[in-house]
Amino acid sequence: MNRNYILGISCFYHDSAAVLIRDGEIISAVQEERFTRKKHDSRFPKNAVKYCLKSNNLNLIDIKKIVYYEKPLLTFERLLETYLAVAPRGGRSFIAAMQVWLKEKIFLKSELKKSFKIIQKEINEIKEAHIPEILFAEHHQSHAAAAFYPSPFKEAVILCMDGVGEWATTSAWIGKGNKIKPLWEISFPHSLGLLYSAFTYYCGFKVNSGEYKLMGLAPYGEPIYVDEIKNHLIDIKDDGTFKLDMRYFKYHRGFRMTSKKFHKLFGHSPRDTEEELTQFHMDLASSIQKVTEEIIIKIAFSLRRETGIKNICLAGGVALNCVANGKLLKKEIFDDIWIQPASGDAGSALGAALIGWYEFYEKPRKVNSNDSMKGTYLGCNFSNDQIVNYLSKINATFKTYKDEKIFEKIALELDKGKVIGWFNGPMEFGPRALGARSIIGDPRNKDMQSVMNLKIKFRESFRPFAPSILEEDVSSQFEMTNKSPYMLMVSSVKKELCTKLTTEQKQLFGINKLKISRSKLPAITHIDYSARVQTVSKDTNPRYYNLIHAFKKLTNCPLIVNTSFNVRGEPIVCTPQDAYRCFMRTEMDVLVLQNQILYKNEQSKVEKDESWKQEFELD
Repeated sequence: MNRNYILGISCFYHDSAAVLIRDGEIISAVQEERFTRKKHDSRFPKNAVKYCLKSNNLNLIDIKKIVYYEKPLLTFERLLETYLAVAPRGGRSFIAAMQVWLKEKIFLKSELKKSFKIIQKEINEIKEAHIPEILFAEHHQSHAAAAFYPSPFKEAVILCMDGVGEWATTSAWIGKGNKIKPLWEISFPHSLGLLYSAFTYYCGFKVNSGEYKLMGLAPYGEPIYVDEIKNHLIDIKDDGTFKLDMRYFKYHRGFRMTSKKFHKLFGHSPRDTEEELTQFHMDLASSIQKVTEEIIIKIAFSLRRETGIKNICLAGGVALNCVANGKLLKKEIFDDIWIQPASGDAGSALGAALIGWYEFYEKPRKVNSNDSMKGTYLGCNFSNDQIVNYLSKINATFKTYKDEKIFEKIALELDKGKVIGWFNGPMEFGPRALGARSIIGDPRNKDMQSVMNLKIKFRESFRPFAPSILEEDVSSQFEMTNKSPYMLMVSSVKKELCTKLTTEQKQLFGINKLKISRSKLPAITHIDYSARVQTVSKDTNPRYYNLIHAFKKLTNCPLIVNTSFNVRGEPIVCTPQDAYRCFMRTEMDVLVLQNQILYKNEQSKVEKDESWKQEFELD
């Protein structure tokens, strides 16, 4: 049978990735960072492409089209026009950008062909490589395609919000059948994503990776700077469209996000990364979060009113703001919401591939009533034989258990307060760990949050953890009835599970609020009584479901703590080797690699082993 394979790629900005689809079906999707161990790796996704091909027994000659996720010449046009508008200011940053563009990006098609030729030679050891036709989609078009085509809707409004694509920073679309068409867009430099990133930078976090830290910090503060933001930084119209006062920013003409005028408005210089977080930073985080939510909700109201369409799909980096998503859900503006789990640029590789299928080939679209993402379990998978072979080679101490025993055994360890590394099945695509590469714990344990943050993750103590809950039990623990399989919705914990605060406790400020247990599930209850919920289905991840079910059977608690299997500054683990190293360098108690269980106190110090490799190379 002749199959149509299309490869989508994103790279050279941040979060590079490769996605392979077969006759419109998503079969592999991986981020380059998982192989290189460089967080947010932006380089050409050599390892990701090789994995997509080799894991499906393919060569480049089998690929019909390669689709790149944006049009670089339009981005180049924006850089030139932006510089000319502010010249001579921004000269240094412009020269730096031009050096990169003239060396690599302006001739991107040729650079891509060179990279693919190298891959083909490495796979086949041949002199001449067949390179499929390379197509280019637009950045926000790729976001919109990734949001709509895998969604469970026949028709939907699509809202894309991020930093910037070629020109667009916010765009609205209509998806119907196998077509998406644009409605309107807001252009650079006016960007909600970059406004949020400006506050991320100002509060001392890293742009393009620290925005979720700012979101997690927001509940510790009060939104006392909302008026300053709306009166000086951004003009928000009734329909949610907006315009920034660029005198307060430098991202369009320099290396920094904010200007001296911004610093003067709030009375402080930007916080240094390791400097103490104060109530001021918490109040700023709370304020920009509130403004972000206001804009998203106003745009959503406007789109429902203008189109009459009952469903909405979201993508772009702003769609990862799960607090705003939860507020949008609660407003019931739309009948249903679907959010692309890999909403950032990595997910745009998926959108690019799907554009090739639906726009170029004009194929009919099959709608899955759940969605077509397969739970995002689209990455590297390892058999028990591979895992046992590796553990034996490094002389690790482990035992193998059958499924009917392993879930019961791990449930008992969770009940004892153990912190467990859980490595199970195909790796997730996107920024969230969803029970394939997770660190798990008991949500009833009041010390679990601080233990995981400080001893396992080596990260800021204020960061909350998410619950993974059996899909059918979500309404018994949280104020929501919707499914949330990708951990992209925040909901309040049920009132009957929450504890009342004393007058003294209510008067606490900032990080001191963290010390109070606010519910019967203290490890997953944030200080505003919220939680970032993941609902777990037996259909998409049966082993993870069975583990939680075993814990429920033992404790009558239908959820566990779930955080990503990594330490601060590193990507989520990919291979058994990555998982073992992370296990050994932290205070994790137990490691589960498929059906193998390892206990920390039984392990001797094992030297770093470089001899074992996966079936695909990790260059």
